[in-house]
Amino acid sequence: MTERAMSYRVLGETGPTVSAICLGTMTFGQQNTEAEAHAQLDLAVERGINFIDCAEIYPVPTRAETSGATERYIGTWLARQQREKLVIATKVAGPARSLPWIRGGPATLDRANIREAVEGSLRRLRTDYIDLYQLHWPERNQPMFGQWQFDPTKERDCVPIRAQLEALAELVQEGKVRHVGLSNEHPWGVMEFVRLSRELGLPRVVSIQNAYSLVNRSYESGLAEIGHREHISLLAYSPLAFGHLSGKYLADPAAKGRITLFEHFGQRYSKPNLVPAVQAYAELAREHGLTPVQLALAFVYSRWFVGSTIIGATTIAQLEQNLAAWNVLLDAPLQEAIDTLHLRYTNPAP
Repeated sequence: MTERAMSYRVLGETGPTVSAICLGTMTFGQQNTEAEAHAQLDLAVERGINFIDCAEIYPVPTRAETSGATERYIGTWLARQQREKLVIATKVAGPARSLPWIRGGPATLDRANIREAVEGSLRRLRTDYIDLYQLHWPERNQPMFGQWQFDPTKERDCVPIRAQLEALAELVQEGKVRHVGLSNEHPWGVMEFVRLSRELGLPRVVSIQNAYSLVNRSYESGLAEIGHREHISLLAYSPLAFGHLSGKYLADPAAKGRITLFEHFGQRYSKPNLVPAVQAYAELAREHGLTPVQLALAFVYSRWFVGSTIIGATTIAQLEQNLAAWNVLLDAPLQEAIDTLHLRYTNPAP
């Protein structure tokens, strides 16, 4: 297998230049110690990764005892790095989830909450600025994290998108945030952010961080066109579907992983067609001399609309395996075979 150099892409039209692979860190502080976190970060940089993603609620599962540990671990590592060579992304938590240990709620994504969240992240990360600041999920009523139907009966009051953008604009003007992005968003929301930024001269979002994998290609249905026409890059998370696409749960449903360690993570991955789909992709991989991990990651790495793929690991060995998949290139017949399976098992983990 030919060793392939890391590639770099500009997020959006004017965003930061990032490596095609981003190191996800949601295990730091729960499944990984500070020393293990630093070892992963060192290896990632050694392999050409300049892009690190975190969030104020990490590690997961989020809880009061560990809240903010991920950013703190990155901060102690970042203190001995050349800051200007790295792109650090983090996120502000919104309402719709019960997080009483974070800003007492948080109740809204208003100016006060966004500002307090940024200040907290800056302290924990030990930096003066955040390269990419993302809204972790929409404040408004939306299906998320395994829910798949919009329910208008669940409408609630929320901070207008304009006010959210205005709060972010202040932080950009102050130099505390360089660029802004979205996460777990839907087409209507993305277009509202685009419209308001254009009409009012507010910061344009450069990226959207959504789940994307062989078993969740829902991004392609509406958001891919928006991303292309409005120059918004996808940051693809969960490319291995929380370990399912590694095939390890096929051999042992009780195998150690986030799905078995933390029960509430199963909602997105408990749909009827998930196991048959994973089996089919694992068989396809073996038919082509690949591991299931190689097939799953090479697929996401190859997609034209992906600005960067967020990979996470709990061991250095897993991280090495994920990085090595960058060297796998899928030929046209294999891409066609993947699409055939997708039409049979369409998005079993939305």
